[in-house]
Amino acid sequence: MELVELLQRLTGAFGPSGCEKHIREEIAELVAPYVDELTTDTMGNLIAHKKGEGKKMMFAAHMDSIGIIVTHVEENGFLRFGSIGGLTMNDVLRQGVVFENGVRGVIGLSEDKEDGKDLKITDYFVDIGAKDRAEALTMVQIGDMAVYDTPCYQQNGKVYSKYLDNRSGCAVLIAALEQIKQPKNDLYFVFTTQEEMGLRGAKPAVFGVDPDVGIAVDVTGSDDVPGATHFCSSVLGKGPGVKVMDSSVICQPHMVSWMNRVAEQAGIAVQQDVLRGGGTDAGAMLTSRMGVYSGGICIPCRYCHAPLAVCDLSDIEACARFTAALAESEFVEE
Repeated sequence: MELVELLQRLTGAFGPSGCEKHIREEIAELVAPYVDELTTDTMGNLIAHKKGEGKKMMFAAHMDSIGIIVTHVEENGFLRFGSIGGLTMNDVLRQGVVFENGVRGVIGLSEDKEDGKDLKITDYFVDIGAKDRAEALTMVQIGDMAVYDTPCYQQNGKVYSKYLDNRSGCAVLIAALEQIKQPKNDLYFVFTTQEEMGLRGAKPAVFGVDPDVGIAVDVTGSDDVPGATHFCSSVLGKGPGVKVMDSSVICQPHMVSWMNRVAEQAGIAVQQDVLRGGGTDAGAMLTSRMGVYSGGICIPCRYCHAPLAVCDLSDIEACARFTAALAESEFVEE
């Protein structure tokens, strides 16, 4: 499957944190031909096992997205909502959303807040076109979740889409599995749940798999937009980032040097990724059981939690090749 087509399929699947059923089913169908076993644990993590003789390696990409959840229905039919994951208040205004059942709406802002100052989530509402509360409750219920309703397309070698965080990471794992023919390691490709709510899915997944090596595949910031404050170190178009540090993990130096060595041997240009904030499933892997050698493959991404994010297709392709190269390389503990 072509990469853009794969991304369109993945980003189009419903799957906010805690409601990953639809995206899990899409991924399961895509990876089934390339693995020996597929299982789902209590948290909803999809665990794809490709058997090998070497060390036990776990690659994790979270499949959940941010979203909103209905908390109250006004008498006039407008919906109040809470956030699922890290919503940015400046991003949500006038954005289209879609619920699991297909009901669509647009996010509005109270008229007394149109000056845009000191905005809080309680200042927003969703307009689904209902004439009153009774009609609204025939369309959605309190506790229903919605996600951004924006397209996925390519332009100038880049992909523009909602939820590249982290459907691009899921695409990397799927594409890597297609490339791995005879693995030298015992591979677990895990598509995790509820990462946006605090790495929740990865914690029991890594405890259950108990890997020797754990690598999270996720987006990172891109330090190449006008006025960049150097919050991050990677940029679009320069290849995968090798995770060094973020707020969830400081990767063991031996792990970083091994990943860099494999990249060099495979002819893959990489960047060193340092992020002042944020985190990935590597943070959950690092401290599992008695500790795990933990690293990260980072996909540079602009506007990652916005209704349209941007990644370079060449970076995503290189991340897939990098994942496959790591999966087929020997890891020696120091």
